[in-house]
Amino acid sequence: MYSQTLWKPDGRQLTLYSRHPIAAGITATSPSQEPIQAHPHRRWHPLRGEWVAYASHRQGRTFMPPVAYNPLAPTQNPQFPSELPQGNYDIAVFDNRFPSMMAGATEAPTTIVASLPANGVCEVVVFSQNPEASLSRLPLEHLELLFQVWADRTHVISQIPQMQYVLPFENKGVEVGVTLHHPHGQIYAYPFVPPVPARMGDCQRTYFEQHHQGLLQDLIQKEITDNQRILYQDEWAIAFVPVCARYPYEVWIAPIQPVTTFLDLTTEQRSGLARALKTVTLKYDGLWQRPFPYLMAWFQAPIDGQPHPEWHLHAEFYPPYRTADKLKYLAGTELAAGMFANDTLPEEKARELQAVSVTLEP
Repeated sequence: MYSQTLWKPDGRQLTLYSRHPIAAGITATSPSQEPIQAHPHRRWHPLRGEWVAYASHRQGRTFMPPVAYNPLAPTQNPQFPSELPQGNYDIAVFDNRFPSMMAGATEAPTTIVASLPANGVCEVVVFSQNPEASLSRLPLEHLELLFQVWADRTHVISQIPQMQYVLPFENKGVEVGVTLHHPHGQIYAYPFVPPVPARMGDCQRTYFEQHHQGLLQDLIQKEITDNQRILYQDEWAIAFVPVCARYPYEVWIAPIQPVTTFLDLTTEQRSGLARALKTVTLKYDGLWQRPFPYLMAWFQAPIDGQPHPEWHLHAEFYPPYRTADKLKYLAGTELAAGMFANDTLPEEKARELQAVSVTLEP
């Protein structure tokens, strides 16, 4: 992997990554020359025991601009400079121009509950310069590079004081809130472990202490033995509809042997995960014969400097569809009580996805 770090005219950092050497002389561009004026903060929710972030400046952020004015699209028009510079590279990572959190946040209003500056990291990860690309269309070698990029960003962010958790994710499709044309995801980093991975960590820690074995590691072995819901499996990685799926067509991807973070992946595991990732996204698109919207989130161990042998790196896909033509919205029991009610069986949805034939390489 090759990388090159640049600074945008508005002061944000841009890092370019490639499978091949990156030529010198690339000039970082930005839709604006003005420094970011953002002062996000967070307030404590006493009844839920969790932080809520506030970033009112995001009201003016870009939302699905016309292609000619897409801030990610490389352009020679100086009136509309792009977030992506001209040059030969594969993946670009830059600070979000409308962040919900900032490493340098220093302001928080006084309220009747505890409030703090919303320190954190919000990065945009552009998977390809091709606006027509998607994870399902990228070559396997490109996807392997993406896993290296996630590892590098985890390492870089772990050097920032206070940061404790790094969460890469992708919102794909306007149905789930995508605001830019190019295939891209984001990386959020927090000065605390957020509620969902914190609960995952607690469950994994308890199981590890009782069984001296990883919780997800054991579940994966049971899925392999059961052999009903597996979508992809090789020696190194697996993709499956989990037996406990909360969403129709929910899929998990993981290395078969546990690793705690992207930094711990071997070359073989990255290769296997790339094939699993491409298989799943191709099956999603193939089942509906259209680009399929989803939220993909990657859960890894905290970066708090402590060992976490209980953790097992994995991704979870949350598609928004109940059926091919009806959106799946969260209901009262899910939003209010936190107990999901799935109208379909995981085995049924796994069979539908298993039936979709895909080709990973031309």
